[in-house]
This record gives sequence, C-alpha cells and structure tokens, in this order.
Amino acid sequence: MRTANNCINYIEFKAGDLVKIKAFYSSAFDWKFTDYGPTYTSFENSGIAGGFEQSEDKLVNGVLVVLYHDNLEQIKVKVVEAGGRISKEIFSFPGGSRFQFLDPSGNELAVWATH
Repeated sequence: MRTANNCINYIEFKAGDLVKIKAFYSSAFDWKFTDYGPTYTSFENSGIAGGFEQSEDKLVNGVLVVLYHDNLEQIKVKVVEAGGRISKEIFSFPGGSRFQFLDPSGNELAVWATH
C-alpha cells in the first residue's frame, strides 16, 4: 500500500506495561504485535500501523483515536472483559453511535458504528 502525504499512517501510544497492553488489544480487537526490544512494540491488524512505547511518564492523551465496529454492544463487552474501563457509555450522534474507553495504561479511545 502506498503511503500518501498528509494522511495518518502511524499512531504511537505510551504504555506503562507492554505485556498488559498487548494482552488487552490482542483480546479485545485481535491486534498482532512485533516487539522491537524491551521498550517498544508495534501493532498491526488495526486498520493503521502503530506502536506502544514503554514509559513511566504520566499519560496525557491529547488525541482520541476512534475505531470502527459494526456491533457496539458486542465489542463493548470484549473491551471490558479484556480489562478496559468504559469512560463514556454508548451515545448517538448524527450518522452513528459510539462509546469511549480507557485501556489498561489510561489511553482513551472510542469505538463507533453507523446507525
């Protein structure tokens, strides 16, 4: 796939515990991981390339990454079962619905679906 200028093609997160974060995203979303040393892992099977850098810094999340799933109730259950915490229950907006959650490191993400 060709990388286009001015398009998002990688997302990098911080994580306090790479083992825990990989277990969460593998369980909830079936992401696959490749480790690059003890403090970095990349992910795939997510729709966009990205990675997690191990960090002891307090997380301040300035970007909300939004994932898509056609069954919000089903994926919400998987998120909670994998160790995520719901930060905003399912709500509707023009064109769809979504919920927001915190992963085990405190990153906040959202999952949306069309109506």
